[in-house]
Amino acid sequence: MEFPNEETYIPKIRDFSDFFLSPKETKEEVVGIGGDLSVSRLLYAYTHGIFPWMDKPLLWFSLDPRAIFDLNVLHLSRKVHRKIRQKKYTITMNHAFEQVMRCCSYRSEEQTWITDTFLKGFTEFHRQGYAHSLEVWNEEGLLSGGVYGVAIGKFFAGESMFSFEPDFGKIALHYLFHILKSDGFILFDTQQMNPVTLSLGAYEIPKSKFLERLSMAVEVPTKWRPSRLEI
Repeated sequence: MEFPNEETYIPKIRDFSDFFLSPKETKEEVVGIGGDLSVSRLLYAYTHGIFPWMDKPLLWFSLDPRAIFDLNVLHLSRKVHRKIRQKKYTITMNHAFEQVMRCCSYRSEEQTWITDTFLKGFTEFHRQGYAHSLEVWNEEGLLSGGVYGVAIGKFFAGESMFSFEPDFGKIALHYLFHILKSDGFILFDTQQMNPVTLSLGAYEIPKSKFLERLSMAVEVPTKWRPSRLEI
């Protein structure tokens, strides 16, 4: 499959240091309250180790410790690897970003943090080239799994994934890891540990170490142009 060939662009990041507490200087995990999910504010936040998580009011976090993935380590079962080899699916990137977000927001037994505010803000972030989705379609052509996140420079922040068929979210993550490695990414942020990410191989590092690695990853805060994905 081919991806749009977008011209490399390095943005001038607007300064929001008067709005956010400095993650380097504070021990507080909530470093901002309110504001909006504008592209300029999101760019500043993600390049400084900050991410939005709650709505009404909008809360901004910089956690300590921070959960990350090693792009060379993804724990998948033999069953999942067998499904990957069988290739009874189709993989696309950035073909259905908003739909992936909406699928990730579906929770049968709990309230979602992916509200209309998040859908609007991150869909615009996607249109501007900083948020990306990877989709897994079943043999009937139905969207059955996927993942989305933010990419700036060589930094990727995984936001959420979903599976409407068993293991399709893990298949999405497998291909996402593959293309991120191919394109030279050096940091995959998964923000907060949970049982699913722990089982997949995520681990925690101190916030100070995360911020050091983030600084290197976003030193040149370009938009990501995903390379050709071989399926």
